[in-house]
Amino acid sequence: MTSIDAKRLLGRIRELGAIGRDSEGRLVRLAASDGDKLGRDRFVGWLREAGLDVVIDRLGNIFGIWRSEDNAGQAPILIGSHIDTVIDAGIYDGCYGVLAGLEVIETVQASGLALSRPLAVAAFTNEEGVRYSPDMMGSLVLAGGLSVDEALASLGTDGSILGQELARIGYAGAEEPGFLKPHAYLELHIEQGPVLEREGVPIGAVENLQGISWQRVTIDGIANHAGTTPMSMRSDAGYAAARVVTFLHDRAKASNTPTVATVGTMRLEPNAINVIPSRAVFTVDLRNPDEQHLRAEEAALAACLEELAEIEGVTVSVERLARFEPVIFDRRIVELIEAAAKNRGLVSKRMTSGAGHDAQMMARIGPAAMIFVPSAGGISHNPREHTGDAELVAGANILLDVATQLAWNGL
Repeated sequence: MTSIDAKRLLGRIRELGAIGRDSEGRLVRLAASDGDKLGRDRFVGWLREAGLDVVIDRLGNIFGIWRSEDNAGQAPILIGSHIDTVIDAGIYDGCYGVLAGLEVIETVQASGLALSRPLAVAAFTNEEGVRYSPDMMGSLVLAGGLSVDEALASLGTDGSILGQELARIGYAGAEEPGFLKPHAYLELHIEQGPVLEREGVPIGAVENLQGISWQRVTIDGIANHAGTTPMSMRSDAGYAAARVVTFLHDRAKASNTPTVATVGTMRLEPNAINVIPSRAVFTVDLRNPDEQHLRAEEAALAACLEELAEIEGVTVSVERLARFEPVIFDRRIVELIEAAAKNRGLVSKRMTSGAGHDAQMMARIGPAAMIFVPSAGGISHNPREHTGDAELVAGANILLDVATQLAWNGL
């Protein structure tokens, strides 16, 4: 049974993980930053060393494509993820899937196996969405969910323009996003959650992905003296915001569905210890794998805000930041993942992805699915993010088996 080169894969993961460190030693490869350029340069170098055709589209998505004379006219099997990171990141999120995709191609090259379809690997731009919004931007544009011009005009948190930054670092390509239309898409990823480790299962066959609703809520009250204003006469934006936080937490915790709700950012104005807040601005992240349930949670939040406005004498406004419907991955590919795990003597588990991934965008344009491997302690977006070497290799071998099966027989 053919297997990937474990030493090469693990070495590249660690080498890429050392690139883009700041003065404090943190891994910070934000999209189109100087650190991102260094990571991109190394990845492209590996693609060229492998003899792949390297293509970069206008949004900076990087593709390494391996074709033969026999399959050059066929749509490829695309393996992808991202190499941009959050601030103070771990070394596996996204990067593992991209480097495993390259490893799969090199392993097939070395095996001499003739495939009916080309293989390709992609590193998508701005998956994390830390510097530019929305997240999963590169794959979203490729799938037709956002125009390339609108994406390139995105204003960064630091005041930069994405298109200008891509040009500055040398990754504003010439091809239109979508020039490559895959026959199927695969993404290998660390789970970023605790389920596989807790249950002692090495492989997750991801069958669906949660819908995501992001909103920014602004509550306006009246600033007043914290000592002289009776509690019954306050229009306290901070208190109203706190009511929303507890409402969302308690509702999600009591739900008989896998709803999760998070208030991840909050800002109070004037932000003084002795002044009643006149304004609270916060974000709400709602997720559920069922579209009807997600809509119910959005409706419940809207009703809560309407009631608060009346009871607390505040004004509420809501801005939609992002909205992605739940995704059901291709059943046939999920079954191939399970079969590949069984063939290698590994237990697998069907799963829902709680995080957003490029695969949810790629599923809009063709068959797609994901493979998960365990995350120690369920930790991700953190330098303590860790997956054992044997688990990383096992996941890459499953990716190899599924990708070659798809490239040989299709769907």
